Parts: sequence; C-alpha cells; structure tokens
Amino acid sequence: MTHASASHAAHDDARPVLPHTPSSEIAQADADQAETLDLDADVLAEHIASVTAWLPVERAPRHVVDLGCGTGTGTFALLARFPEAEVTAVDASAGHLRRLREKAEALGLADRVRTVAADLDAEWPGLGRPELVWASASMHHMADPDRALREVHGLLAPGGLFAVVELADFPRFLPANAPVERPGLEERCHAALAHLHAEHVPHRGADWGPKLAAAGFSVEGERTITVDIDGSRNEKVGPYALSSLKRLRGGAAPTLAAEDLTALDDLLDTDSPRSILRRDDLMVRTERAVWAARRA
Repeated sequence: MTHASASHAAHDDARPVLPHTPSSEIAQADADQAETLDLDADVLAEHIASVTAWLPVERAPRHVVDLGCGTGTGTFALLARFPEAEVTAVDASAGHLRRLREKAEALGLADRVRTVAADLDAEWPGLGRPELVWASASMHHMADPDRALREVHGLLAPGGLFAVVELADFPRFLPANAPVERPGLEERCHAALAHLHAEHVPHRGADWGPKLAAAGFSVEGERTITVDIDGSRNEKVGPYALSSLKRLRGGAAPTLAAEDLTALDDLLDTDSPRSILRRDDLMVRTERAVWAARRA
C-alpha cells in the first residue's frame, strides 16, 4: 500500500500518515489505531455480525481472505459466522498482525488463522483460492483500487464472493450543542481534516458498485448499515470516543482555532471534570456501506 496507508488499511484513519513521517510516529500511530480498532470491534460487534449474516454466500466458505485485517475485527466475525472456515488475514502492519495472532491464541482459534504481511500496492502474495474475500475500510486506501479489484477477481474461486465494507464517514459521538463552551466542536474538527482526506485518501466515500462491475464482478447486493448506539447502554462507548477523538486531534490541531483546541483538550483530559469519559450523553453515530459481488 502507499505510505499514506501503510498502517491504516483496516480502518479509516482520522490522521493520514504522510510521506516522510518519522518511523517513531508511524509506530505510535499504529499503536493508537490498534486501540481504536479493538474498541470499534467491541462497540460495533452486533452491526458487524449483521453484515456477515447478510452476505449472500452460496455455500459456507472453507477459505476466507481478510484484506486489510487490522487487529482482526473482520477476521473473528468471519470465523464466528463460518465455523468450518480458515481465514488468511492480510495487513501491512506487523503490530496489527501480532495483536491479531495473540487474540487468536487466546480464543483457541490459532489453527484457523494465517497472517500475511503484505503491501498490496506492490506485489500481491500468494493467498490461495478463497471462496470469500472480505475488505473492510481498506479498499479506498489502495493507490490503484481498480487494479486491486482485478487482483481480487483473479484470486477468488469461481462463484466466490467479494464483500466490500466502507465507512460513509467517521463516527460522531457528541451532541451538536456540545461542549457548552464551544458548540459544534466535533464537526469543526472533522471539517478541519476534510482537505487532507480529499488529497491523501481520494477514494473514501466512492461508489464501489460500478468499480466492481468494471472489474468483472456481478454485484448481487448492496446495503447501508446505520449505527446509532446509546453510550449509556455500552460502557465501551466512552473509551471508544476518547480514543477516536485523540486521533482526530492529531490531524485537526494545526488548523483548529485556539478556543476549539482548548475545549478539545479539556474533553480529552481524563482528569478534567469535563472529560468525555464523564459525559452521559454520548452516542455512536455513523453509517457503513456494504457491497457483495460475485465472480461469475
């Protein structure tokens, strides 16, 4: 993958890793993202399971490939959905893959998981002949997504299914009138990053249906999953919001007004009485679009 996506294949990143970023910063970004990915998996487990249950598989796959697997959100959902399957989990981040293997061992699933470190913008590794390929929030990071789609088409077994899952946008957590001293802060943070994403992640938000058809797939299903989770009913929402907004701050800080930055830092200060962890009005609001395409 491109340097901009080398450690962010599994989940859309609030702060793109730009060329010439020091390796120490990349490693820290990797660790921060892994924390967010793990919380994302916990908070959105029900929604992810609903996507895997919806997939129009003709028969239960025995071999699944998870492209841009991150710390294993999709991998473990697919293992649960298809108990006879083995998953090949592919990512550019050695740290993410190590974390995934540790989880697999802890869950007694190590014999059903193979991890592969690969830069998919370079040469694709041998991945066998899977009946199902899953790509969650990874396709838009490809430098040449049309080439990647053709690679997947050639990789799949005849009749195999390709599932593309993409975020419509980053999750939102705060009410529009929050915080009281700087209402609308969260939206301004996202707006501050919009130009970076447009330049460095130009395929985010794309309609993958026509692209899949152009690569030779038959698109058999498309749906949008609406996420609307009340933070008072899930104890992980607060930490998820904290982790996500910390990473959002990293990219938005240079262009935020001083008053916004002060208010954001107050939310992120876990010792502050205005810490995001002390709020009782958090929600997780986002959408995920899913395409299911078959190799004829």
